[in-house]
Amino acid sequence: MAKFIYKMENILGIKYKMEDQAKTAYGMARMKLTEEEEKLFTLKQKVIIYQERKKMIMSTKLDIIELRQCEEAIEITKYFIKQQEIAVKKAEQHLELMRTRLNTAMVERKTHEKLKDNALQEFFVEYESGERKEIDELVSFKYNNPTDY
Repeated sequence: MAKFIYKMENILGIKYKMEDQAKTAYGMARMKLTEEEEKLFTLKQKVIIYQERKKMIMSTKLDIIELRQCEEAIEITKYFIKQQEIAVKKAEQHLELMRTRLNTAMVERKTHEKLKDNALQEFFVEYESGERKEIDELVSFKYNNPTDY
């Protein structure tokens, strides 16, 4: 039997590598988004802690300096929260970009796999046609050969 050789096998290999790279980039972007969301969560927890501390200061002995420090810490942390929300948005946008690139790489790989499958089917059809032709030639030679009579 003849061996099937796909002419664009090297391109298919490149598509597999590109898809793997896109998967890696998507995973890294996902990790970065998770990290940024955790930072945002931590900052929000800090604000809650500072607000509870401020309430405690106000309910006990009134210490103006500590109360002012607590208010400033809350304002600074709120500023950092706004910056972190921007970082989370950027990470989400980057993740979406990586997702579209991964999707594109998967579509390209699947397209080349389909082309390979089509080429393989065509190869089998041609191979079977060739075998039938050989068998027909052998049969016609056997029955049309005048030396057998």
